[in-house]
Amino acid sequence: ILIIAYLTPVVILSAQRYGLPIPQLTYGLALAEIANIEPSLGITSDKAYATPFTIYSPLNFFALIFCLMLGTASLPHVLMRFFTTPSVKAARRSVGWALFFIFLLYFTAPAYAAFAKLEIYSNVLGASIVDLPGWVQSWGPQGVGLISINDINGDGILQNAEFVISRDVVVLSTPEIAGLPYVVSGLVAAGGLAAALSTADGLLLAIANAFSHDVYYRMINSEANTKTRLTVARIILVVVAIAAAFTATFAPPNILTLVAWAFSLAAGGLFPALVLGIWSTRINSQGAIAGMIVGFGVTLFYLAGTQYFGMGKWFGLNNISAGLFGVPLNFIVSIVVSKMTATPSEDMQRFIRSLRHPRGGTLMEEKAES
Repeated sequence: ILIIAYLTPVVILSAQRYGLPIPQLTYGLALAEIANIEPSLGITSDKAYATPFTIYSPLNFFALIFCLMLGTASLPHVLMRFFTTPSVKAARRSVGWALFFIFLLYFTAPAYAAFAKLEIYSNVLGASIVDLPGWVQSWGPQGVGLISINDINGDGILQNAEFVISRDVVVLSTPEIAGLPYVVSGLVAAGGLAAALSTADGLLLAIANAFSHDVYYRMINSEANTKTRLTVARIILVVVAIAAAFTATFAPPNILTLVAWAFSLAAGGLFPALVLGIWSTRINSQGAIAGMIVGFGVTLFYLAGTQYFGMGKWFGLNNISAGLFGVPLNFIVSIVVSKMTATPSEDMQRFIRSLRHPRGGTLMEEKAES
């Protein structure tokens, strides 16, 4: 639902303006038009979007890509989805489809921004306030209220300084900008809400189940029955949900930074354990746990130190890419500690080797039968 609703308006805008319904390939033309229009509107720009590595250095640019890639592979709410696949082959196919849809979403986001900005520059700024497009009216003061219009000089012409649009409107208003019915905006909002809830419930389930099974059952009360563990999981789920809701009430101003931090923490703390747990029969629980603690700890230390305690940057690296330090240390510690401790059992090694055969049988059924 989200992907279809997200792609439809920007595909139509791309086809209308450039005759090619592939916005990912045409938004560069939109950026060029924006650069040409800005001087006529009295907007000064350093045109940073036209020059590589103007905002980010090459190190920070590729480090961010590195952390986003490894973080995507390690996020708990994504991994939770693969619990429903019965075999390695099905899991790999599921991962392939997931990556394809994630690619569509991420690859289209810049096009969304470019076409929305071009529409505002072309048909909104410099126009008579009484003749503004209908979508401005519906999302403006007389409608939803996410667009502010203030005719400061009283000339009846909308200037750049007189127009303020909420970032939340960009995605929601684009269907109307493309001439689609208002109901499509509702579909986009519903898809976004569904995606948010899907992420939230995946994370809640991961946290609750991990605490109930891995902490409470394995470390605190190994005699607990299934009913008791389920009760503990439900209690933890409610507690975590309330804590998350309370945290969200503070409405952090830069949600993108928080998201990038989450990707770096996931990459630094989880990715090496996932890779080594599948591709190495020598890695044991002691090594994996030690590596996760070190990788997550170093990532969090650099992130918090540079953000809140005035610590200088290492090699000039931004803290949103802190996972670049945590990942290699995680690998090193996991391997070293595993070699210094006991080798996993032969049954566990056999199970790990079976994970590498995509045409293998249904693992969950085999485990249940055994």
